[in-house]
Amino acid sequence: MGGTPDALVLHTVEETHWMNATELRTAIETRRPDLDLRMARTPEESAAAIPGAEVVLASYVPSSLLDRASSLAWIQALSAGVDFFDVERLRERGVVLTSASGVHAQPIAEQVLGYLLAFERGLDRAFRRQRRGVWERFSGGELAGKTLGIVGVGAIGGRIAEFANAIGMRVIGTKRDPSTAPDAVSEIHGPDGLYDVLAAANYVVLSCPLTERTRGLIGRDEIGAMNDDAVLVNVARGGVVDQPALTTALQQRAIRGAALDVFETEPLPSDSPLWDLSNVIVTPHMAGDTPHKHDRIADVFVENYEAFTTDDPDAMRNRVL
Repeated sequence: MGGTPDALVLHTVEETHWMNATELRTAIETRRPDLDLRMARTPEESAAAIPGAEVVLASYVPSSLLDRASSLAWIQALSAGVDFFDVERLRERGVVLTSASGVHAQPIAEQVLGYLLAFERGLDRAFRRQRRGVWERFSGGELAGKTLGIVGVGAIGGRIAEFANAIGMRVIGTKRDPSTAPDAVSEIHGPDGLYDVLAAANYVVLSCPLTERTRGLIGRDEIGAMNDDAVLVNVARGGVVDQPALTTALQQRAIRGAALDVFETEPLPSDSPLWDLSNVIVTPHMAGDTPHKHDRIADVFVENYEAFTTDDPDAMRNRVL
């Protein structure tokens, strides 16, 4: 590529509700003062600016904007997953797509640890009794010695594995390429080993991307393969789970409980039975949020920008296309 490509921050950046476009631009320009990012604050501004944009930072790119993006060569996504992008269309056009995989690993791993401790130590039960003003002692368990199954041991799953390993849990999991599993995982399977992981785990964490292959991955049969005292944690995407099947299993106590940060429909509808189940922790898709998000995404973007502008696309980090 060479030169200084026209770079644009789309209005969709702030539609994730956790990213501030101005802070992101400041973080990037602090690292590369020579880079002048254009900002689009509205759909109309994006539509006017995108025909000349070679580089786009976005949470997603609507089809109407993609139609107008005649100069587009590279999209930097702001999430680890790219299921909000028309990957096939971008591939046909030869557009490079990079994700933000890894930037959310630390906060998500910390939140998952919080979920595990809440269930194992009975913190949810203690909070309910506190609200009622009830003093009644009970015994909590220990995570040490328990088995954690991670479905999707990528950057996020790997960091979760490190946390769990550090407190004495046995960590097993699935990974598309089992040969690249981190040391914190003691037993790794390919995707065809899913049932082995589900059957052996006290806690199951979903941290895989949402693709056509993983959509509905955890359904009635998979939930049925889990132990009745197991807890399911979903920090992947809502579409990875058959939500009605999971809701029924939780209502019938077929599994011990679930901690859910993502859902088929977001926000979670007010009439969803998941809100009222005592064996469910609901959080509003915020596991990846952190005060450090702008700096971490800026680091990824600047690294990729330098590779892109020196005609070395193979060196770009988290390249999907």
